[in-house]
Amino acid sequence: MDRTPIDSAGAGKGSFKSYAIGFTLSIVLTVIAFLLVMQGGGLPRLAISFGIFGAAILQMLVHLHYFLHLDTSSTARWNMLALLITLLIMILFVGLTLWIMSDLNYRMM
Repeated sequence: MDRTPIDSAGAGKGSFKSYAIGFTLSIVLTVIAFLLVMQGGGLPRLAISFGIFGAAILQMLVHLHYFLHLDTSSTARWNMLALLITLLIMILFVGLTLWIMSDLNYRMM
């Protein structure tokens, strides 16, 4: 497996090959989502939504791996931990906001 060098701060330095692979995968996933919207008339709406959602999740993972160089190596572990804590805080904010708004809607009815 091609390992990119990592400096002492945990920041990765990608090669041209890794950037080209990431760019190509990003373009392919964008085209898949675009085609699902433009040509997906024969598919059920739920299948199109799941296809777009799946392409979006894969694209986020491609960006994290190929452009931000987040992986499970020991030197990049702090960056991964910071990302996970950020995701946890975002999930809590969104989830608790939806819960509060739902409760307020119930109490107002």
